[in-house]
Amino acid sequence: MTNILTNLYIAAMLQLRRFRKEERGAVDIVAIVVMIGIAVLLAVLFRKQIASLLRSLFSTIEGNATGAVSGEA
Repeated sequence: MTNILTNLYIAAMLQLRRFRKEERGAVDIVAIVVMIGIAVLLAVLFRKQIASLLRSLFSTIEGNATGAVSGEA
């Protein structure tokens, strides 16, 4: 009888551990979705500044690449 109760206790504890692990995974997924939402919101709010920064960076890169190909320093 003691063995049966011990086995049931162990099985219950394993199920509880699995449940907790699954719940932790669900919370991680929710946190990731929230962070992606915040990143998208920030990108939408600052899209003009981001576009301006990218244009500036690419024009600098293009100018440096053109200078490197033509032999300028």
